[in-house]
Amino acid sequence: MFPARIQEYVRPRTVAEALAAVARYDAGEAIFLAGGQSAMQAIKSRMLRPQCIVDLQGVAELKGVSRDNGALTIGAMTRYVDIARDEQLTGAFAALRDATSHVGDRQVRNRGTIGGSVCWNYVAACTPTTVLALGGSMNLLAADGARRSVAADEFFLGPLETARRDDEILLSVSWPAPVARSGSAYKKWGLVTDALPVIGVAVRVSLDAGGACSAARIALAGLADGAQRAPLGEARLIGSKGDEAAIVAAMAAIADAAETHADMSADAEYRKQLIRTIGRDVGLRAFARARA
Repeated sequence: MFPARIQEYVRPRTVAEALAAVARYDAGEAIFLAGGQSAMQAIKSRMLRPQCIVDLQGVAELKGVSRDNGALTIGAMTRYVDIARDEQLTGAFAALRDATSHVGDRQVRNRGTIGGSVCWNYVAACTPTTVLALGGSMNLLAADGARRSVAADEFFLGPLETARRDDEILLSVSWPAPVARSGSAYKKWGLVTDALPVIGVAVRVSLDAGGACSAARIALAGLADGAQRAPLGEARLIGSKGDEAAIVAAMAAIADAAETHADMSADAEYRKQLIRTIGRDVGLRAFARARA
């Protein structure tokens, strides 16, 4: 299909120029374009009908991975491939490499960005789920200069819906320095290796001095309501030492409570079984990384 008529295409060099371009239009009439892997399909199908496209590919200040005393910040325009190749993303942040290593196909990984994915918040996507499990925060800047940081739990509102306002640009995704002995992992199952997740599971755990789990976050991908936390499983992990029996019990509790659905990819019960199977593997890996 062909897109509806677009009045203006802007390729700014700075964040200030990007915000100024959006400010010339009424709310919703101008959109930021990141990697374009999802948005361009929506524009061609006329699901989106912007009057102005503000292409962020030329904004260098939105790109890159930085660390400050253990804290992590990833620029919104950082590509999947650059995250996947960053060998310093270990321990508490290892799930980011797990997820971005198998997003889409090679072309998508070389073009798609973390910021585009979290702002699009597709119903079945690896990156929002991983950001949610790791407890990231989205750092936003509005056209009037107002800044705010929104935690993942409040940012992801539902499929294709986030807390970002039309006049705000996502600058980066950030995490505070993790406590010692923290680890994370992500794994998905799709119809082919690099497909969208039929089910994906992300786990992050922190261990106390005795090796017991003192904090846990678990998030799921592939459910009808999009990326979501799994508090029942998190509670089951607290106090455990990450033995297989404890992880299996936690994932069973998640699967039993999950509202799964049936479609052409899998039926509802198969999705529950994927949560149990994938969750076991991911939980064991997250604990192993925490102990490393």
